[in-house]
Amino acid sequence: MNLFRPRFNDGDVLDIDGLRVRLKVNRRARRVSLRIDAARGEAVAVAPSQRRLPEAAGFARERSGWALERLAAGPRSRPFAPDGKAPLRGRLVRLIATGNASAARIVEELDGPVILSGGEGEAFARRVENLLRREALRDLSERTAHHARTLGLRTPRVGLGDPRSRWGSCTPGRHSIRYSWRLILAPPHVLDYVAAHEVAHLVHADHSPSFWSVVKTLVGARLEGRAWLKAHGSELHAIGR
Repeated sequence: MNLFRPRFNDGDVLDIDGLRVRLKVNRRARRVSLRIDAARGEAVAVAPSQRRLPEAAGFARERSGWALERLAAGPRSRPFAPDGKAPLRGRLVRLIATGNASAARIVEELDGPVILSGGEGEAFARRVENLLRREALRDLSERTAHHARTLGLRTPRVGLGDPRSRWGSCTPGRHSIRYSWRLILAPPHVLDYVAAHEVAHLVHADHSPSFWSVVKTLVGARLEGRAWLKAHGSELHAIGR
């Protein structure tokens, strides 16, 4: 036994040759792995147990060059700032400062919608995010209710969060669904797909063929939303940070 072996804990952050590495225990994982969290600008070394965290740290050290290349090639953070742009339902809209303390609002102009907001610096960004969250809750509540009616189910409770590893989560026992507010940034068919996916979990908690049959009942053969998120999901996580 190596008495000088370093002790690592879940959530520890390491600096490996300029690479920020966060250690994470995932008891459902079958092996040590390394993934990129572009939104945080770091790599995440995953281990099935705390005992194997040193192995995960070593794996991150071996793969640090690869991780740095992936981070360099990934999407850059795009904070909400005056004169900038942000996607809303898949369409870029201008962000305009009003110069006062007003809440953010959407205004339709001749060339399309713009977001007007008061506040400066972080206050401006916070108002814009609050607006987007309100829009997300409205759209997701409507699509969730629609898909629940299609299946003859009562409408579940809908909540929002900002998870980094999933776009929605369903708790059938509580008849509730939580979504990422960032879905409002994506095209409407992507948001609709995620709503259908989570409502289908009220019927089947797994991802069995029966589950996918329910999803197809709700959105037909149109599963483009799933592929879109795989291709562009990391970009959504970089927005507003």
